[in-house]
Amino acid sequence: MKLPEECKSLEEVRDHIDAIDTEIMKLFGKRFLFVKEVVKYKNKDQESIIAADRRAAVLKRRREMAIENKLDPDVFEDIYSILIEHFIEEELKIVKSHK
Repeated sequence: MKLPEECKSLEEVRDHIDAIDTEIMKLFGKRFLFVKEVVKYKNKDQESIIAADRRAAVLKRRREMAIENKLDPDVFEDIYSILIEHFIEEELKIVKSHK
């Protein structure tokens, strides 16, 4: 993959953005596979699924990662908050379906 400054047209830049987004979505899919797997190792109560301390630690680290990558930490904390909430809902569905 080229560096952004090596691109010669708007189309080429957009093609690279689309390719990166494809990889990001694949990684989110892979992340979700691990989320589904983690349910096996948690207690089956809502508090364990929500794991508030873990959630706070993840969000703190994602803020730091955003800063390290010259990204807006507030935006990426919001993105990961939404992502985590979605995955918690999915974990709760898994637990319910196995009762």
